[in-house]
Amino acid sequence: MKVLIAGAGRLGTQIAQVLCAARNDVTLIEHDENRFAELQGMPSVHLVAGDACEPALLAGAGAPSCDLVVAATGQDEDNLVISLLAKRQFGVGRVAARVNDEENAWLFDPQWGVDVAVPAATPLISLIEEATGATDTVALLRLSKAGVEVIETAITEQSRASGHLLGEITLPAGTVVATVVRDGHPTVPRPEVRLLPGDELLLVSHEATEQEIHAVFQ
Repeated sequence: MKVLIAGAGRLGTQIAQVLCAARNDVTLIEHDENRFAELQGMPSVHLVAGDACEPALLAGAGAPSCDLVVAATGQDEDNLVISLLAKRQFGVGRVAARVNDEENAWLFDPQWGVDVAVPAATPLISLIEEATGATDTVALLRLSKAGVEVIETAITEQSRASGHLLGEITLPAGTVVATVVRDGHPTVPRPEVRLLPGDELLLVSHEATEQEIHAVFQ
């Protein structure tokens, strides 16, 4: 499946990581130069710098041939514009949009090109299931067809991994860290990253169980 995600905040980046783990073709658009620089080196994701509300940029990023567009910016007005362009101008088959302000939820309907309206508080698992419309392959993030499991774990003050460099952590076989989310911002998981209380990790594994991964960090 070819996917375009507008907005590389925490939500957009996590969606990109998970869908890449399921071997989808994912493009991630971000307009903030500093945020874009932080994401350089993200594996398997095509990064595009610019404003996703611009039709020319969406076209250049591959919107006309996408199966799914996810508008995941922090601005409802931007998400509506992106959705409308994706559906009306580029004929994208499925468009999902994040609703940041509940008072604006009534706007997120097919008239604006939105097939799936997702409240900001929706868990990542449910969001991806609804957005892709493929609960058989993505349910609970157990990507069985790809033989991949995506697991989230959080670092607390009591965690054994707290204070350690990521490179010092011995992971189970067949497991990699996809991203480290700190203060709401996902970062590239470099070995020199020191894990701190409050950090959230997204890991991808095709061998280890959730319990085995939690045991390493907790």
